[in-house]
Amino acid sequence: MTHQQRVCIILGTRPEAIKLAPVIQVFQGSPDLELQVILTGQHREMVEQVMQLFHLKADRNLEIMQPQQSLNDITCRSLRGLEALFQENKPDLVLVQGDTTTAFAAALAAFYQKIPVGHVEAGLRTDDLFNPYPEEANRRLISQITQLHFAPTPWAAENLHRCGVLGEIHLTGNTVIDALLNVAATQPACDIPGLNWDKYRVLLATVHRRENWGEPLQAIAQGFLQILDKFPDTALLLPLHRNPTVREPLQQLLGNHPRIFLTEPLDYGELVGAIARSHLLLTDSGGLQEEAPSLGKPVLVLRDTTERPEAVTAGTAKLVGTTSEKIFAAASELLSDQNAYIAMANAINPFGDGHAAERILQIVHNYLRLN
Repeated sequence: MTHQQRVCIILGTRPEAIKLAPVIQVFQGSPDLELQVILTGQHREMVEQVMQLFHLKADRNLEIMQPQQSLNDITCRSLRGLEALFQENKPDLVLVQGDTTTAFAAALAAFYQKIPVGHVEAGLRTDDLFNPYPEEANRRLISQITQLHFAPTPWAAENLHRCGVLGEIHLTGNTVIDALLNVAATQPACDIPGLNWDKYRVLLATVHRRENWGEPLQAIAQGFLQILDKFPDTALLLPLHRNPTVREPLQQLLGNHPRIFLTEPLDYGELVGAIARSHLLLTDSGGLQEEAPSLGKPVLVLRDTTERPEAVTAGTAKLVGTTSEKIFAAASELLSDQNAYIAMANAINPFGDGHAAERILQIVHNYLRLN
């Protein structure tokens, strides 16, 4: 490269911020690149927490967030805001992460301006277009207009080859492991009023996905109650998503139990501290399926499908669905059978070694030098 070339990193949600933080940090250290970090504002406070934790600042915030925003709202406002920004700043490459509506809208906005797209965490698939919704469609659509696919695992890379996508496919590892190991090294605390970590085997739970709204959410809550009823030495820590569709039913069903601790969303440092101190996780989160195994914690996945089957194959995670019976049975096995617990806790995490961001930087350097 004979001059500084401009890379624009777009993010809008907390998972994107966590997984892109290591990428932003290594790109900021490259003298050959001019980096711009753009927030869409799809999430607001939760993203700011992550930016502060990693000592990052955005160059621009489109501030698209509105109460009760729909997928159409997020997509249209992101497209309009990014169109103007790309026309003004003319980046040489746009980087997006994962499968959010922000990532899809940013990739599409870049494509419309004929700007190359790099996709961090490319190649995840469930092969069910509506599960998870809209994430499965988002990641497939992004893949069709991407020039640089950064696949976190061999399975993800194979998915991309199988789909016949255009662009370069690179195996990098997952940047979430970079972020996790960075934060875990600081041994962050997670102090929850009233929760005695030494007295209880703490189950860390998160629930937020659209496909789990309504009846599945009620069944999941009933499963939690059954577990606590059978195992009086357990407690449940459940940070509540801000969406009232998720928050209000969980508060109604679980709010009065003396060993259930419903909290506001934990900042990422607190979350890492909670993972490290918990006994096991029950979650529908994609990121936690990747993070918890690095800290030796079994994960029970509250979904019928996962775009991260590597975790299931490796034995670090188990798909248990959303019925109370299956959730109760799977958790009971791990809480009763020490050998079953150790087998999951000691399985090797398939998602990377903590150097994914460095690999992505080198690939981008090579691409921009040749193009």
